[in-house]
Amino acid sequence: MEELPDLSRLTHEQKDDLIRMLFPLIAQVRQLTARVEALEARLSKDSHNSSKPPSSDGLSKKTRSLREATGAKPGGQFGRIGKTLKRTSQVDVVIDHPLPQRCDSCGTPLMAVDAQLDERRQVFDIPVARYQVTEHRTRQLRCTCGQLHQSQFPEGVTEVVQYGPNVRALAVHLTHGQLLPLARTAQLISQLFALNLSPATVHAWIGQACVLLQPQVGHIAQALIDVPVAHADESGLRVTSRLHWLHTVACDTLTWYGVHAKRGILAITEHGILPKRVATLVHDCWKPYWQLDCEHALCNAHLLRELTFLHETTGQNWPKRMMALLIRARGRCEAARRDNRSALSARQIRRILTHYEAILEDAQARNPRAVRQNKHRGRVKQTLAFNLLRRLREHAAEVLRFVTDLRVPFTNNLGERAIRMPKVKQKISGCFRTLKGAQNFCIIRSYLDTMHKQGHNLFEVLRLTFMGQAPVPASG
Repeated sequence: MEELPDLSRLTHEQKDDLIRMLFPLIAQVRQLTARVEALEARLSKDSHNSSKPPSSDGLSKKTRSLREATGAKPGGQFGRIGKTLKRTSQVDVVIDHPLPQRCDSCGTPLMAVDAQLDERRQVFDIPVARYQVTEHRTRQLRCTCGQLHQSQFPEGVTEVVQYGPNVRALAVHLTHGQLLPLARTAQLISQLFALNLSPATVHAWIGQACVLLQPQVGHIAQALIDVPVAHADESGLRVTSRLHWLHTVACDTLTWYGVHAKRGILAITEHGILPKRVATLVHDCWKPYWQLDCEHALCNAHLLRELTFLHETTGQNWPKRMMALLIRARGRCEAARRDNRSALSARQIRRILTHYEAILEDAQARNPRAVRQNKHRGRVKQTLAFNLLRRLREHAAEVLRFVTDLRVPFTNNLGERAIRMPKVKQKISGCFRTLKGAQNFCIIRSYLDTMHKQGHNLFEVLRLTFMGQAPVPASG
C-alpha cells in the first residue's frame, strides 16, 4: 500500500492544489455512491415491492407475498360443504349387462326375466362428435289460376353452402374467450368434429362477430360512464411490431377495452369514457388521470409495495407503520360491509386520519427535502422516500377514499385483473399483426368479459350473436 505523503513538508501552494483536487473527487464519490445505491435498489425490486409483474421475478428470486398468514391449514377447511359428482335420474343411455345363460355351479338354465336389478353405476362422458349437415329445401307450386307460390329459406340461411352459428360461436370463443391462436383453433375443431377449417375462415368469423357486437360494446361504454365506482388501467400491447397501449375501464359487472397508439390523455379523450365521468375513478396515480374532472381514489396495493420497498432498502420504521395502518383500516371497512353498514363511524374515520397524519409528520422529519449543493440549474433530485411522502400528503383524501366511502375498494384489482387476459393473449400469439385485429379483439373481449361477470354462458351468447340475437348486457 502506498504511503501517504508527509503533509508537513508541503508548501502552502501545494496544499491549496491538493484541496482543489479533492473537492471534485468528493463530488464524484457522492455521484457514484448515489448511482450504486440506485442500481442496487433497482436490482432489489420484484413483484412484492414494486409494480413489476411476477413473471419478471425469474427463477432465482423467491416469491414473497404481501398477504399475511391466516393460520388455516392448506386445502378444504373444516365445516365447508364439499361438492362431488352425483348420480342423476336422467340418463341418456342404459346398458344392461347380461347374466350367464346357465348356472356356473349346476348347469341349470337361468331365466333372464326373473333377474332383479342389483346395482347401478353411472359414467359421465362426452360423445364423440362429428359435424352435422342440414339441407334446407324450398318448394314451389303453381295454382290452377296461374299464381306461383314458393316457400322461403329461414333468416340466416343465405348461401348455397355455409357454416352454421354453432361452429362460428365455438371458433370465436376459442380465440377470444380461451385465447387460442387461429391455427390451433382450426386444428382443434378439425380434430374434435372432423370439420376441416382454415385459419382464414376463423379470422373472417372474428370480423363478423365484431360487427355484430359493436352496439353491445357501445352500451357497455355508456354504462361505465354512469356507474358510481369505476377502475382504469393501461398496459403495453404489441401491434404491427410497434408499441401500442391497451386501455381498460371496468367495474364489478362491466369491462371495456380500447387500443391506442398513445398512452396518455390523448387516448383517454378519444376513447370518450373517462372524460364524461364525474363519479369515483380508482387508478394507480398515473399523472394523466389527474386531468380528469372526477372524484379520484388511489390503489393501495401499489402503495403497499412501495412502502415495502422503502422499508427493505432504508431500514426506516415508518413505512411498516403506514402499511399496518392501511391494512387495519381495510379490515375495519370489510367488517363494516359485513355488518351492512353504509359507512364507518365518524370516530373511526377521525382516528385513522389522525394516525395517518402522525406517521407522515414523523417520516417527514427523517426524510427532509434535499437542498441544492452546487450552482447547477434544474430541479434538485429528491429521494424516493421524500417523493412518496409528498404524494401521500398531497393525495391523502384519495389514498383514504376507501375509508370515507365504503363503495370504493382498497385496490384497483378490477382494473388490473381486466388487463391480465389480454396480456396472456399477447404472450401466446406474440403480437397483433394489424391494428384492426387488435381493435376486433378489444370489442369481442369487452363483450365476453362483461357477460362472464354477469353470469352468462359465453358459448351460448356467441351462438345467439351469430343468429342475430346478441343478448344486451345489463347496465351495471
